[in-house]
Amino acid sequence: MTEDAAGIPATRKTSRERAFNRSTNCNTLLMNLTTQYGRLTLKNPFVAGSSGLTDSVDSLVELERAGAAAVVLKSLFEEEILNDMKLQLGTMSSSGFVYPETLDFYKYYDGPKESASSYLDLIQKAKAKLSIPVIASINCMDAENWTYFPKQVEQAGADALELNIFNLPSDMNKSPLENEQVYFEIIRKVQSQVKLPLFLKISYYASSLAAFIKELSETGIDGLVLFNRFYNPDIDIDSLELTSGAILSNPQDIYQSLRWVAIMADRVPCSLIGSTGIHNANGAIKQILAGATAVQITSTLYKNGIPYLTQIINQFETWMQSKNYHQLSDFRGKLSQKNSENPAVYARTQFMHYYRNFPKEL
Repeated sequence: MTEDAAGIPATRKTSRERAFNRSTNCNTLLMNLTTQYGRLTLKNPFVAGSSGLTDSVDSLVELERAGAAAVVLKSLFEEEILNDMKLQLGTMSSSGFVYPETLDFYKYYDGPKESASSYLDLIQKAKAKLSIPVIASINCMDAENWTYFPKQVEQAGADALELNIFNLPSDMNKSPLENEQVYFEIIRKVQSQVKLPLFLKISYYASSLAAFIKELSETGIDGLVLFNRFYNPDIDIDSLELTSGAILSNPQDIYQSLRWVAIMADRVPCSLIGSTGIHNANGAIKQILAGATAVQITSTLYKNGIPYLTQIINQFETWMQSKNYHQLSDFRGKLSQKNSENPAVYARTQFMHYYRNFPKEL
């Protein structure tokens, strides 16, 4: 007589137990994590965000093996593109293509190891090795000079382009409108160059964030990544020097993104992607419940290793199965502000109510 994994003879199983097993197997078979990332169709909502983990083919292959549905290559900075352009112009000058009088204009310096030309090479090699979408990334601050480069990114074979834009609104001589206008100038110039799916990774520094996100979403971009994680200064009180703050995120950093994904979900025509503070399956589940179509993860892979992504995805699936969800649409946006039974929670900024009942001793 055969026995099941629990040691119960198969012939002794009740009809309810047999039905439960069939249902469980059916749930597993019907599990579908497919999602739309703008115009890209992804096998699951987990995207490896731009970082040092996405700057080599070997790491990219490992990320795909661990289950990443797409990879965003390490950002190429606007300055690197401009430096590469200067080097090319310098070569042209020495060959007689540019007037000698212009040579003094170009100042050469030892730039970062990642140059524009090697970045295009990385795109080509990644596309040759991977079956998942390869998304290029450019870190930019204005719309001048470098916007010819997305065309080269498209020709190199990238599946999409992410523009990581962050302008700290610290110039007191500029109005909020002037600070934010650069985003639209960049979008307009890049869209005139390429037909690639275009994503914007932005910060939460805006004069009216909800209106700003909505206006950006209506430019024809494919998605918004909320939010980028940027450099923060710190002060060393012993050496009296400026240092950098925490580089990696922690799980508590999720809340700003979670709030705004939930507020804007189903209110904008483009995809919303949650980013920052997503360190485990719970964080990813929360973002999808809030209304995100996908999530970008980075810091947790630095801390736990790339193979940890497989564990996150397995736990995500296990949770779905426990709730009898067969696909992301079964619960995506279920707890967004628009669908929430208590939408005011997402707009709450005062927390004295919580402090009154907070334990005095921890």
